[in-house]
Amino acid sequence: MADYQTYEHDVLVIGAGGAGLRAAIEASASGVSVGLVCKSLLGKAHTVMAEGGMAAAMANVDDRDNWRVHFSDTMRGGQYVNNWRMAELHAKEAPDRVRELEAWGAVFDRTKDGRILQRNFGGHKYVTVVALLKDGDRVVGAFAYEREHGRFRIFKAKAVILATGGIGRAYKITSNSWEGTGDGHSLAFDAGAELIDMEFIQFHPTGMVYPPSVRGILVTEGVRGEGGILKNSEGRRFMFDDIPDNYKDQTADTPEEGWRYTQGDKNARRPPELLTRDHVARCIVREVKAGRGTPNGGVYLDIAWIKEKISKAPEHIKKKLPSMYHQFKQLADLDITEQPMEVGPTTHYIMGGIRVDADTQASTVPGLFAAGECAAGINGANRLGGNSLSDLLVFGKRAGEYAAKFAQENDFGQINNEQIEESAYWSLEAFDRTNGENPFQIQHDLQDMMQDLVGIVRNENEMQRALIGIEKLKERREKISLTGNIDFNPSWHTALDLHNLLNVSEAITLAAIERKESRGGQFREDYPAKVAEFGKINFTIKKGADGEMKIERVPIPEMPAELKQVIEEMG
Repeated sequence: MADYQTYEHDVLVIGAGGAGLRAAIEASASGVSVGLVCKSLLGKAHTVMAEGGMAAAMANVDDRDNWRVHFSDTMRGGQYVNNWRMAELHAKEAPDRVRELEAWGAVFDRTKDGRILQRNFGGHKYVTVVALLKDGDRVVGAFAYEREHGRFRIFKAKAVILATGGIGRAYKITSNSWEGTGDGHSLAFDAGAELIDMEFIQFHPTGMVYPPSVRGILVTEGVRGEGGILKNSEGRRFMFDDIPDNYKDQTADTPEEGWRYTQGDKNARRPPELLTRDHVARCIVREVKAGRGTPNGGVYLDIAWIKEKISKAPEHIKKKLPSMYHQFKQLADLDITEQPMEVGPTTHYIMGGIRVDADTQASTVPGLFAAGECAAGINGANRLGGNSLSDLLVFGKRAGEYAAKFAQENDFGQINNEQIEESAYWSLEAFDRTNGENPFQIQHDLQDMMQDLVGIVRNENEMQRALIGIEKLKERREKISLTGNIDFNPSWHTALDLHNLLNVSEAITLAAIERKESRGGQFREDYPAKVAEFGKINFTIKKGADGEMKIERVPIPEMPAELKQVIEEMG
């Protein structure tokens, strides 16, 4: 196999955040050999940014809670373009996955009687995978390089699981860490798999906006879940100004009712700060654009105000939101028990990703599975807060289980040496060029363009400009020149990441143009209404024979009558 070091595993897991680790555990439990590769610290990934909690209907705090409520909420939040089977499996299996995690030693906040507390919401070291290797139509391994010294590695596998997370680094302002460069989405696309729902990006409404060095770092929804309120520069609690019709009957009429809800009053309705993330993010953008924003281009998130309601409020805030207290104290020199935070929308999560079978997490390419944020279906147009963590447990387990089953039923495929040499040449060709462009500048220009033209509020003209811009950036990427060698070379890593970032940016833009309506994470200024016709289809993207992206409409399968009834019963 050329003369590169080769590893052989029944199942190869690419990505070691929550979904990858859970998949690896499940596959290993089946008795197969498992390899785990990741770009950075084992178990770090974007998973650790989800500090608010995980969604599972355990009925520990509210005895009305059950899988039907969770299923109905997920479908409503996703505007009914979700894969209903994934939403059903997730709602039913999440409690068992949480209890399993608890049995393994995970630490959760507790109720007074010792149950898991619930709150309201809205392997191999440092390896980057360059390409998936195929035998005919089937994925049979991966070509990768070890990040520190740049040495190429080959992984032979009977089945491969992608669990690589999101695409946040395609945007200027993001909560994602540096690894979120759309690797899994792009690897799958290049290998012939279908992507789905790529237009649906979740901009978390509350990221830090100051100081500039920490812009985009997540401010957990838990702050609003504990009673935090959003105010503009005039001091007005603006979220009461705009409550969507389909949520009016579930939203508090008064600040007092909203406060009671955050304190566990079952007869109270949620405050408007806990409406869906897409809506809250748009309301914040509206205030800023109208000149009612903070000095640093955000709005105020105030948890300190609860001293009007609670004695010893500072101690209460520090106990309930310890990481947020320390984050603002250390990074912004601000005491959230005394002062409001400045926050604004940050690119947080992509609902779109690799199209998978709901039960097995198999992609449309044999031997390739996916789980977590890089897989798609469960969230539809908009993810509910907390669903991502239980999603990666439920479907990480299923991906591991069925990838292991596939590995037990199939032999190792044949790896083509030509594919390896082609990937190696492609990875290194920029070192042979001189007087070319710096990859960091191209990435910077892409992030600025996606933020400005394919962000929270979209329109056709701007997105068509973005498509032209992406083509120009691709041409610029082909002319990158790199100096030095492959040891400890961040410019090289960025040059390779750019291929993935450009792929996902094009897919997002194409799908957003085709969906001529506003739904969930997609808000079209030129098509502000929701259109019934688009509620019956998903957009899929696949690589054509000419290498170009091909977009198609795929009808959403009819939901079974019993699940329709669940949604009707839950209101």
